[in-house]
Amino acid sequence: MSKTIADKVIQFNKNLDYKGSLPDGFRVLNPYLDNPETLQVMQAFYHKFYNDNQKRKFIIGINPSRHGAGVTGVPFTDTKRLESICGIAMKTAYTHEVSSVFLYDMIQEYGGINRFYQNFYINSPFPLAIVRKANGNNWVNANYYDDPKLFDAVKDYMIDSLKQHFAIGLDNSKVFILGKKNATFIQKLNQEAKLFEQFSVLEHPRYIQQYKSKEKQLYIDKYIIELNK
Repeated sequence: MSKTIADKVIQFNKNLDYKGSLPDGFRVLNPYLDNPETLQVMQAFYHKFYNDNQKRKFIIGINPSRHGAGVTGVPFTDTKRLESICGIAMKTAYTHEVSSVFLYDMIQEYGGINRFYQNFYINSPFPLAIVRKANGNNWVNANYYDDPKLFDAVKDYMIDSLKQHFAIGLDNSKVFILGKKNATFIQKLNQEAKLFEQFSVLEHPRYIQQYKSKEKQLYIDKYIIELNK
């Protein structure tokens, strides 16, 4: 019996392990090692929405946040929306993540979670959470492109990760990249590795929620127009 998209994604996530070096002050967090329930809810999510072999379009984020996929194992999905919209409860954690708010509001207008996840797959070129040391002993979210040395350290891992995503059964004729700065770096990876043919850039959900919340509906409309092209 052939493996479904769900089987392939779950296998990819279970095998995640970053063994490369990192510049001083940065750390990688693997949610699947930190919390056994993360593995359970991630598997429940993909079995629920990806239990088929239908080709999907790829929406490419940056890297998971500590409060979104860094807890649930599901990109742009905090525990609130995992339970209230996707119907999967998480007992050991409770998170609210601003990017998740925008994404699920957009998904509702697109036609709901079943239609959306039937057509799209979301993940990141660096699929584990990155944190950097801030004041004192605090660790805060970091993006893979925050430091040139960090990008150089993780670049080959990201190319390999993206290749594995496309091998899951994703459409590489056109991808959707979240965030303009992210797009600049993804283009560099694509020039080197020839991963996809065309791309469309959308404003990152976090940017919209933090800085453009009054114009949120305009961005939801823009997403839906672009994703339907």
